Amino acid sequence: MDENIFDKIHDVDLKKTMETSYIDYAMSVIAARALPDVRDGLKPVQRRILFSMIELNNGPDKPHRKCARIVGDTMGKYHPHGDSSIYGAMVNLAQEWSTRYPLVDGHGNFGSVDGDGAAAMRYTEARLSKISMEMTADLNKDTVDFAPNFDETEREPMVLPSRYPNLLVNGTTGIAVGMATNIPPHNLREVINAVVKIIDNQVLENRGTDIEELLEIVKGPDFPTGATILGTHGIDEAYRTGRGKIRVRAVTDIEPMQNGKNRIVVTELPYMVNKARLIEKIAELVKDKKIDGITDLRDESDRSGMRISIELRRDVNANVILNQLYKHTQLQDTFGVIMLALVNNEPKVLNILEMLNHYLLHQKEVVTRRTKYELNKAEERAHILQGLIIALDNIDEVISIIRSSQNTTIAKERLIERFQLSDVQAQAIVDMRLRALTGLEREKLEKEYAELMEKIAELKAILGDEKKLLAVIKEEIMIIGEKYGDERRTVIGFDEYDISMEDLIPVEDTVIAMTNLGYIKRMTVDNFKSQHRGGKGIKGMQTIEEDYIEDLLMTTSHHYIMFFTNKGKVYRLKAYEIPESGRTARGTAIINLLQLTPGEKITAVIPIKEYKEGRYLFMATKNGIVKKTSIMEYQNVRKTGLQAITLREEDDLIEVKTTNDKKEIILVTKHGYCIRFDENDVRCTGRSSMGVIGMNLVPGDQIVGMQLDTQGDSLLIVSEKGMGKRTYLEEFTKQHRGGKGVKCYKITEKTGNVVGVKAVDDNHEIMIITTEGIVIRLMVKDISTLGRITSGVILINMDTQNDITVASIAKVREQSNVTEEDMLKKLEEERAKEEN
Repeated sequence: MDENIFDKIHDVDLKKTMETSYIDYAMSVIAARALPDVRDGLKPVQRRILFSMIELNNGPDKPHRKCARIVGDTMGKYHPHGDSSIYGAMVNLAQEWSTRYPLVDGHGNFGSVDGDGAAAMRYTEARLSKISMEMTADLNKDTVDFAPNFDETEREPMVLPSRYPNLLVNGTTGIAVGMATNIPPHNLREVINAVVKIIDNQVLENRGTDIEELLEIVKGPDFPTGATILGTHGIDEAYRTGRGKIRVRAVTDIEPMQNGKNRIVVTELPYMVNKARLIEKIAELVKDKKIDGITDLRDESDRSGMRISIELRRDVNANVILNQLYKHTQLQDTFGVIMLALVNNEPKVLNILEMLNHYLLHQKEVVTRRTKYELNKAEERAHILQGLIIALDNIDEVISIIRSSQNTTIAKERLIERFQLSDVQAQAIVDMRLRALTGLEREKLEKEYAELMEKIAELKAILGDEKKLLAVIKEEIMIIGEKYGDERRTVIGFDEYDISMEDLIPVEDTVIAMTNLGYIKRMTVDNFKSQHRGGKGIKGMQTIEEDYIEDLLMTTSHHYIMFFTNKGKVYRLKAYEIPESGRTARGTAIINLLQLTPGEKITAVIPIKEYKEGRYLFMATKNGIVKKTSIMEYQNVRKTGLQAITLREEDDLIEVKTTNDKKEIILVTKHGYCIRFDENDVRCTGRSSMGVIGMNLVPGDQIVGMQLDTQGDSLLIVSEKGMGKRTYLEEFTKQHRGGKGVKCYKITEKTGNVVGVKAVDDNHEIMIITTEGIVIRLMVKDISTLGRITSGVILINMDTQNDITVASIAKVREQSNVTEEDMLKKLEEERAKEEN
């Protein structure tokens, strides 16, 4: 055995060696593999891929190149790691569902949202996307530092110029050693507007920016897969501290099917959720009987978009199943935000303001270095032009010197000596072509020199004034925002547990419309314009066959809306929780918002500002039963609803009003009878009681409406064939409850039965809605006032051949020719009148 072998063995402390080696490994992973740089938002492998593609001249205006070639160049020149890790990073940059604004334009199979892998790199092709050219813009103008590659045969950029804040815009995820980063993607326009705000505050107001200002501009993450973020609490926490949990929920819709069943349709999934695995999980839950009621599960996604159809049994509540799916599957997911990035090669958790400030510092350096580079080039060219102009001014002497010189070197020396030129200028004169002697060429030189002097002055001004430098950054970044910006894909929804959400919603007047088949929407008050009596009406809501608007009420966005059903139950929402739509939109199926049981239908909708003593809910059923209960008994409405009244067989709850124990009740039947009695005739009973007889009905008759004497000075009655009239309330003598009432409308073949009744004043307006969805809006003062036993006048022309009839009527407030201030004042007066 060679005795010298023992001389090569060294005793070491294993603990210290392991510590040193592990620290070196950990730092390598942290600084050179897993974490993005705060300036360009890229990990080293991503930066190297983009730089390799630039080197290959593989831009968006060139043909796609084989991915194997790009990966090979990246690996051989800059990234000495496995080809699969490079190709994996490249595929990720090309996937539209992974990267909000893809930096690579892929051609071929780059995987799917179902978790399918991309095809092998020998089959796929790629090139840089248009927006990635903004990442590498001005790379050749000394804007960033270059360093030797791993074997010192090439040079690579330490960071890219990144002309937009890529770290926030595309986000990133990475697991290092002892730390991880998870930055969500954002909307390009919002992030650029935030940078512009920081610049404006600095330039215009000479002050720093508060994080509150940025939170108003950047609403929250904007995931490439869309979905809905629940509440703003998690966003707020993440942006302020750099860490937070954001709850993301799939976009779903409960669609009624023709056979009376419902189906849940999923059209958008939370970010990074594997669709195929999600469907497998749902199927597993059904198989294990953890979720009961799903009869069919299909993936109907195609090129037009995502669609998962979950069909339900007829007897189950769709909302209950949906909530179970949110709880047990990734239809609702949590995105844990950790805004960790490398600042000067050190990992730091940053809030949104710090991130944008670091980006701005990087842009200042990039633009400063680019300006210096351009200034240097401009000065060099101006210096040469000065020499050429001197030569042209003394052209005969210059030609004489050059002709009499033995060689170029002597000619240059003589020119330098004679005209005090530099070596560069003398070389340019020697190289000058004869065509430069023409007058036109001389003009060109003088014009170029003048333009260069202007440019030099401008570049020096930028370098000498930070505000001008910031103005350049602002102008360039705004162009990028206009060129590549798009609308948000992710909606910021409501979180029932986040009370602070309500403070962000403005208190404004709103119209709630609901159809007979249970579609509901929220609209602004200026959606309808007033018309004259007898008009044809305008198209109101885009309803499906045999559907029409049934309830139309005006309230504010912060009022509670209480929904009473035919089965005597009550549900509750805040007005702002109802999705806003245009006048012609159908709206959202109410079963998406309320947990209605099969066969349950909304029959009364009333807005409530607050629950207080001395206020009552007065109810009427179609069979003439009435009931009065303190409103305090309804202040805690569960999600699954609350029993509001106990009904007898074959009876339905049709109307509910808020009262104060001082009002008179008016009930009107479809056969044209009416009774008026004091609400004190009905004693106050408990929430689940049955009530008492309000009106004694003849066989076949039923109540169509209930009104209060304080709602108007006359009673407007409308029949199903579009006729109607007003009758003053004093014509209806007050009786005791339980009577048969008096005649209030003369029913003929021409009129049809009574369909609606409203207590009105001259300043009210009325909307009449037909079974075809046509809406006409009339001023009440245009409608004739007639006696009790009359049929009235034509209010809306009906197409009787197609069996179209009036479906319902709704009362609205006057808005024509009044200011917004007057309108709001009138609304408040109306509400105060009704509440008192």
